[in-house]
Amino acid sequence: CHHVSVIVPIRPDSEVCQECVRRHDEWAGLWLCLSCGWVACSDDSPHRHAWAHYEETDHPIAAALGAGSPRRWCHVHQRTV
Repeated sequence: CHHVSVIVPIRPDSEVCQECVRRHDEWAGLWLCLSCGWVACSDDSPHRHAWAHYEETDHPIAAALGAGSPRRWCHVHQRTV
């Protein structure tokens, strides 16, 4: 996936999904946008805020947050990279 070439080191802007916190909801997992640092809930969560962030911004790659999780996801190609 050519989108991997745009990844730069980035710090998470949060340790929670801010949108879920505002709604007083829980999330199943968290993803970090590797373009801007936005942290949002996974597709396994009721509101899928990481996907919504991609739809709003076109930021292509996200990384799973969690203990030692190296997973990266390309929203454009819908696959692990």
